[in-house]
Amino acid sequence: MRAALAAVDAGRLVRQALAARDVDRKLRAAAAVDVVAAGKGAAGMLSACAAAAPVPLRHVIGIGGAPARGLPAGARWHTGAHPVPDERSVSAARDVLQIAAAAGERDLLVLLLSGGASSLMALAADGLTLADKQQASQQLLQQGAEIHDLNAVRKHLSAIKGGRLAAATVGSTLTLALSDVVGDDLSAIGSGPAVADGTTFGAALAALDRYGGRDRYPASVVARLVQGAAGAIAETPKPGDARLARSEARVIGGWRTAVEGARAAAAALGYAVHVVEEPVIGEARVAAHELVDLASKMARGRAGLSLFCTLAGGETTVRATGSGKGGRNQECALAMARELDALGSAVVAASVGTDGVDGPTDAAGAMVDSTTLARAEAADIGPPERYLEEHNSYVFFDELGDLIRTGPTGTNVGDVHVILVGA
Repeated sequence: MRAALAAVDAGRLVRQALAARDVDRKLRAAAAVDVVAAGKGAAGMLSACAAAAPVPLRHVIGIGGAPARGLPAGARWHTGAHPVPDERSVSAARDVLQIAAAAGERDLLVLLLSGGASSLMALAADGLTLADKQQASQQLLQQGAEIHDLNAVRKHLSAIKGGRLAAATVGSTLTLALSDVVGDDLSAIGSGPAVADGTTFGAALAALDRYGGRDRYPASVVARLVQGAAGAIAETPKPGDARLARSEARVIGGWRTAVEGARAAAAALGYAVHVVEEPVIGEARVAAHELVDLASKMARGRAGLSLFCTLAGGETTVRATGSGKGGRNQECALAMARELDALGSAVVAASVGTDGVDGPTDAAGAMVDSTTLARAEAADIGPPERYLEEHNSYVFFDELGDLIRTGPTGTNVGDVHVILVGA
C-alpha cells in the first residue's frame, strides 16, 4: 500500500508532466503563465509546478480542503469545502474566473486538478444560489449517486464547470489531472472546468429522477434543468466548440498508476501477481465477494506457487442507512472477512482510499486476515455481518486495531485493493 501511494505522489507526477517536451514548449511559448491547483493534491501539485516550471509564473492559486504550508512565494491559497461546497468554494471560483477573464490571447492557464476539485471550486449558475447547489449535492450524495451522474448535475448548475472556465478566457488552457474517476474521463475530473462536456441538461434531469425524484430537490434546480432540457438555456460547451479550441487536457496519473506501484513492490517480495484489469466499481460488499472469489480461483490455478497476490483499483460505493460509522474501503474489507477461509490459512487483504480519508473517518481503510474472525470472537466484538448490516465497519476494525491510518496523503486516485495469499 505504501508503494501504491508513493507511485501517485502528486508532486512527482506533476514534475514528470512538466518535463515532457510538448508541455515544456507550450510553457516557454506563452506570454504569461497562470497556475491554478484545485483538489486534495493541490498543495503538492502547486509547489512542484512552481519549482519545475521553466518560466516565471504570474498568478499562482491553490484551492484545497485545509490550509497549506510551504507554498510558493506569492501564491494565494483558498480553503474550500468537500464534498459539499460552501462560501469559500465560491470565493475560490470567482478568483479563478477573474484571472481567466483577464488573460490575453498569448497567455496560458495551467489547471492542476485532483480529486475533490469539483466542490472546492464552485459557483452557481445565474438564477441559483449556493444553498440550491448544496441541497442538490447533499441529496445526490445521500442517494449514492454515481460520480458521472453527480457531475452531470453539477456541471449544469455551475458557472465554471463543464468547460465554462475555458470558455471564459481568450487564452489557452492546459489541464494536468490526477484522475479519481473510473475510466479517467477528463470531463468528469473536477467536473471538467476546461474540458468539453458530453452530458446534457436532459441527463442531469434524469439523474434527479433516478436519485430520489424531483420533489426532493430545490424547485429552482429542477426548473433550470427542465428549461435547459427544453432548449431555453444554453448548453455547456460541447466537443467542437470553438471556445475550447485552445484547451488541452491530459491525465498524469490514476488508479492504474497506484496499482503498478503495488505490483512492483509485491513482485520484489517474491509474489506471483495478478492485476485485475477492469476497475472495481459498484457496491463495496459485492465487490469484496468478487475480489475474494477471483483471488481464490487464481490461487488454485497456480497451486505450485507459495506466494500469490491479487491487486485491483477503482472506486466502490456504499448506500448507507442508519447511524453507523465507516467508509467504502472499510466496508469492502469487512465484507471479505468471512470469505477469506476459501483462500487457505495464510491470507491478508486490505482496501485503502489513496487520499487517506475513507468516508467521514480518520482512517484510509482497513485490513483483514486469517485471524480476524477468531480475534473478533475472542474480544466478544460480535460477527462482522452485524456491523455490515449497520454500516458500522469503523467500530469493528477500531476494536481490533486493524484500521489503516495514513492521514491525508495529498493525492487521490480512488481505491486500491490487495489480497496476499501465503503458503
